[in-house]
Amino acid sequence: MPPLFSSHTESDNPSTSLPTRLHGQRVTLAHGGGGKAMRDLIEQVFIRTFQHPLATAMEDQARLSLPELGNLGSHLAMTTDTFVVHPLFFPGGNIGELAVNGTVNDLAMCGARPVYLSCAMVIEEGLEIETLFALAQSMKTAADCAGIGIVTGDTKVVERGAADKLFINTTGIGVIPNGIAISGHRAQPGDAVIVNGHLGDHGVAILLARNELALEAGVESDTQPLHGLVETMLTCCKDIHCLRDATRGGLATVLNELAHASHVSIQVKESALPIRESVRGACEILGLDPLYLANEGVLAAIVPPEKAENLVKVMRNHPAGQQSAIIGHVKEPSTGRVTLSTTFGGMRIMDMLVGEQLPRIC
Repeated sequence: MPPLFSSHTESDNPSTSLPTRLHGQRVTLAHGGGGKAMRDLIEQVFIRTFQHPLATAMEDQARLSLPELGNLGSHLAMTTDTFVVHPLFFPGGNIGELAVNGTVNDLAMCGARPVYLSCAMVIEEGLEIETLFALAQSMKTAADCAGIGIVTGDTKVVERGAADKLFINTTGIGVIPNGIAISGHRAQPGDAVIVNGHLGDHGVAILLARNELALEAGVESDTQPLHGLVETMLTCCKDIHCLRDATRGGLATVLNELAHASHVSIQVKESALPIRESVRGACEILGLDPLYLANEGVLAAIVPPEKAENLVKVMRNHPAGQQSAIIGHVKEPSTGRVTLSTTFGGMRIMDMLVGEQLPRIC
């Protein structure tokens, strides 16, 4: 699905090779100084790659058409996020792809269709320009896949040691269709809790990429855009009560947030949780709980109970929802507590994440 409101043609496709004069170079402070070096970097790495008409105008802002946005729905949704992943490349993805998908998913969690994206880069002096170019290409590919245009941005260069190679900030704008009222405050007793995929893949993939696990688990990050899955879900159940992507703090933290916001209790069934054996094994070795590991392609949905089973069937037909499952239900009393019914027949409290188990994961 191409970005909305663009006028791309086949000749607009960006080159996949870095201009010769930039080969073998590293980012210097001059690339953030506002002069020719900075203009070359922006034009040849970002503008040349992103290739959106609103960006190629090289203005200080993107000018968006309100009538065209209004034709898509009744409300604008806006979100911003900053990505500080180490390492920049990891099994299944990289910081550029993650920045696009993460922002798209934040918009999707209210049912919005993503439309526009801004991108601000904070680059550490010394980063290879070819690395930056590769990450920009990944962002372009992810944006095209999500149907969103990267229309404006900013570039800053800081001294060595002032950042960890690259930080990316993205702001996204989407449009919420008429009649959609998804909110973290709408969970009701009796509602079903659904997830769409394996839990903990991203957190373990990052650990593997840092060589902090002497394992050959073969786990890749689950980073993916979820707005297409959400659109499919809304065709089946327009009255989705809550949606949240289970990123930092994992599923346990997300369910606690929803339980507190809606003043309900949630009970999860451990045997229903979709967790890969490789992830479960890695967590057992390190004493981690996969319910608290970050995910970058997993959502939790709270829906009316009579819609749940059919919704799961519909979700499983979408590439991003093949592992969808009902994992629990909303309960009384309104304590805001989340509990886990274990495979041994017991019950334990599933609290929010305390501290930071895996820093620098998104």
